[in-house]
Amino acid sequence: MGDKSGLLKVTVVQGRRLVIRDFKSSDPYVVLKLGNQTSRTKVKNSCLNPVWNEEFDFSISDPVEVLNLQVFDKDRFKADDKMGNAHLSLQPLVASARLRKILGVTATEGTTLRKVIPDSDNCLAADSSIVWVNGEVVQDVWLRLCDVDSGDIELKIKLINLPSN
Repeated sequence: MGDKSGLLKVTVVQGRRLVIRDFKSSDPYVVLKLGNQTSRTKVKNSCLNPVWNEEFDFSISDPVEVLNLQVFDKDRFKADDKMGNAHLSLQPLVASARLRKILGVTATEGTTLRKVIPDSDNCLAADSSIVWVNGEVVQDVWLRLCDVDSGDIELKIKLINLPSN
């Protein structure tokens, strides 16, 4: 299989307009999955617009996989309720970093390397830019949750090292 030499840092920043799954609110948490790696945020009690600001590390390899996330409402006495899911292809992020590296482009701080628009490869709520920041390739995204009436999750994704070819 692939060489797992790449490092991806994913920050779950916040959620907005999440659906109600309890009486008047929800107790949301996010589960991130990349291949066979899984991470989970803390539960935010009674909150439909939670702020997590939690960072998780994932190793990435070739072929580059899709980052999946699911949002759940924590319940005490029964199974946790689903609050939506989303996915994001990491291919544009990795391709931008590789192209910059191959071409030897010296990017200045804040240089936009690529723009990504909402399509079937992602659940973007709006256009997203892949930017060169502090020597890292960074993408800030708002993902629209699927299979629910409302809800978006904001992520900040940093590619620290590229996976080897």
